[in-house]
This record gives sequence, C-alpha cells and structure tokens, in this order.
Amino acid sequence: MTQLLLHLVGDYITQSHWMATNKTKAWIPALIHATIYSIPFLLIGSPFAVFVIWFTHLWIDRFRLARFVVFAKNHMGFPWPKWSDCSATGFSSDVPAWLAVWLLIIVDNTMHLVINYASLRWAR
Repeated sequence: MTQLLLHLVGDYITQSHWMATNKTKAWIPALIHATIYSIPFLLIGSPFAVFVIWFTHLWIDRFRLARFVVFAKNHMGFPWPKWSDCSATGFSSDVPAWLAVWLLIIVDNTMHLVINYASLRWAR
C-alpha cells in the first residue's frame, strides 16, 4: 500500500502542469519530475532500488514508452497499422482521443507500479 501511495503522490500531486506538459519534450522537466517522484521511495527502499525507480521513471516518461506497449499489445495480429497512425498514444485513430489518453495513462501507471514493486522487492 505504501508503494501505491508514494506513486500516486509522486505522479499526481507533486507533478506540476509544467512538468507534465514538457517532460516528453525536454530533459530538464523529465529529470525534475523523476527526481521529485523518486526521493520519497528512500523511506521504503534501498538506494539502488530507488535509483532503478528513478531511472526507469525518467525513461518511461521522457519517451512516453507506454505508447509502444499499447501499440504492441493492440497489434499482435496482422495487418499492423502504420506507426504514424498510432504514435501519439499507441492506439489507432479510430479509438476516441479521450479514451486513448486515459488507457495510455493506465498502462503508464501499471508499468511504473510493476517496476517499482520489482525494484523494492529485489533490488538491494
């Protein structure tokens, strides 16, 4: 439960609008967000585990990696749509934009939570 609460506070309460809108465009907002997000995890994890959380959070957010997971899971069969049609969220343009964004946020959060759990559990 602690891990989930730290994630929610870090990703939603301490992340400013500036960080959220610019972290995929530039390194500075991504670095600031990942650092502020990760520091509280020192209360429950080793420095190495927190480094893994920080590093993966930085890369997942900076490059919006969840969209690649969405694209891969939604397009395992053939024919594959063109990436240019799906590059914003991983979903095809026939998915309503509001739904694609929220589903992408869910995948992003799931990726962070799984990595955080694994880091806190096994990274020593």
